[in-house]
Amino acid sequence: MTSERKKTLSALADGTRLLVIDGSMSTALEGLGCGLNDRLWTARVLAEKPELVREVHLQYLRAGADLHISASYQATIRGLTENGYSEEAAEEIIRRSVRMFKEAREEWWNREGGKGSGRPWPLVGGAVGPYGAYLADGSEYRGHYGVDEQGLYDFHRRRMELLHEEGADFLLIETQPSLKEALVLAGIAEELGADYWISFSCADGRHICEGDRISDCASALSEGYPGLKMIGVNCTAPVHIESLIREIRSACSLPIGVYPNSGETYDPVTKTWHGTPGQRAFGEWAAAFYRAGALAAGGCCTTVDSHIRQVAEARDKVLSEPRRILI
Repeated sequence: MTSERKKTLSALADGTRLLVIDGSMSTALEGLGCGLNDRLWTARVLAEKPELVREVHLQYLRAGADLHISASYQATIRGLTENGYSEEAAEEIIRRSVRMFKEAREEWWNREGGKGSGRPWPLVGGAVGPYGAYLADGSEYRGHYGVDEQGLYDFHRRRMELLHEEGADFLLIETQPSLKEALVLAGIAEELGADYWISFSCADGRHICEGDRISDCASALSEGYPGLKMIGVNCTAPVHIESLIREIRSACSLPIGVYPNSGETYDPVTKTWHGTPGQRAFGEWAAAFYRAGALAAGGCCTTVDSHIRQVAEARDKVLSEPRRILI
């Protein structure tokens, strides 16, 4: 790997530039004709049509994203084996999520001009969704699963190991409704010696979905977790994000990454989103997030590559301003 390729999340999150996160895997796959009303959700596509996952990664690379998310959010060993895959096949599918991005990155970097674009070497986070994602009933927006720490550890450990072994640049512990679960996963990442980032799902401008103050979560993670390189929020209405950024900033000095949805409400029965997006254009939201103190911004459910192009434009606009104003 050449010196121009940034190999770690720390190297990108050094505060010298603002970063762009990619957008939704699910919404982009639906745009390619995939039906996702399935307990395995995007993991079904990863298992059966991985070339479409690769294509989505290419879309986000072309749109300007620096930080990318593997398609392993819903890919768990238990979930896959309960849906007909052998344990060996389940492990291969999880590993494949990292490979699909790495193949797309090589194509974009070497054959589509990424190497000469002046952009940094893009990184991929191995997505580790919460236990609630496996339940496939919207529990990632509620928490309170009734599962103890050992049960959570046993559920998550092997998947995280596989993503790390396959070469994810960091582990992305995302859409976490529970501080208890986030701390268990942070402990696993520390055992593995992996860089990682924790992102919470939030109910409002102050609280994660289980009810804890996000400032208390940030404080709990601010010391004793040397592998934690970024903290933040995802799959939350954009109207809450600026407040959440300020809450996190009040409690820790870690870089902050945010990637909200575009404002709709999730229906766990049909696995679809409904309602009216936020009243601002997505790029306007992103500019506000950067000004509030986010180092990285992007999109979650209901966002696609056009949203991420807006984020990249907002990032450039904010960087061109006389100074970053933290509000």
